[in-house]
Amino acid sequence: MTYGNRLRERIADPGTTPLIGVYDMYSASIAAQHYDGMFVSGFGFAASHYGLPDIGFIAWPDMMAFVQRLRGAFPAHQLLVDIDDGYVDPEVACHVVEGLERIGASGVVLEDQQRPRRCGHADGKQVLPLHEYLAKLELVLATRRDLVVVARTDATDEDDILHRAETLAATDADVVLVDGVRSVEWIRRIRKVTGDKPLLFNQIAGGKSPRLSLTELAELGVDVAIYSTPCLFAAHEAVHSALTELRRTDGRLPASDATDAVGVGTATRLLERNIARRRPAAREAEAGV
Repeated sequence: MTYGNRLRERIADPGTTPLIGVYDMYSASIAAQHYDGMFVSGFGFAASHYGLPDIGFIAWPDMMAFVQRLRGAFPAHQLLVDIDDGYVDPEVACHVVEGLERIGASGVVLEDQQRPRRCGHADGKQVLPLHEYLAKLELVLATRRDLVVVARTDATDEDDILHRAETLAATDADVVLVDGVRSVEWIRRIRKVTGDKPLLFNQIAGGKSPRLSLTELAELGVDVAIYSTPCLFAAHEAVHSALTELRRTDGRLPASDATDAVGVGTATRLLERNIARRRPAAREAEAGV
């Protein structure tokens, strides 16, 4: 079974499928211990790879190279990839989709923003005319073979949100995402106009959307939840705390004999799992052979 069809079946299962945002191979190695699905977040990748905000700096070859490394280390995990606006040009979007599917991505998210683009939970977003986005989306849908395609709108006008959500639900896209949803009531309204089309909800700390559990999302009819930045923000907090303490202790490292301390042994064992997953016996076990 292809990666795309495996994700499609997972989305069709009861409940809300969680996909955890990862920003580099180390964060992915930790996330893989807890969840079987990952989201390659544009916010996280822009921050980690370039040290820049999520406003359109990502170059598609860099994103594709990262996904290729992820797939090599995590052959059994779901990988949903944020490709922003398809890197502006529809032909580029199709080229990227073809490449990601060859690499083994499970799916992509394609948004309707126009440049300069912004994080979906930022102010000042602008969207393409709907017919322009639909033309790009249809080209991508015609290009993919089994890859899951999430059609995303960043509309902010209330009438436009519902119109675009309903229109996207009528396409052959597999899933619809309205980013920056501000309330539970709006989730209900979007669910109503999208009918039976699977619905994705994006949660990001400090963002515009309410903090909801998977149980709550399932009750609202949400099929997929992406958590864009928990790994990135946790790393920010932990690194800042560790270096503050290092400065306070005049450069003396903390004792490594605590049961919850991370040292070279813990890190090495974590990374050795990424080698083991590539071995035939491990792959067969993960596939249930």
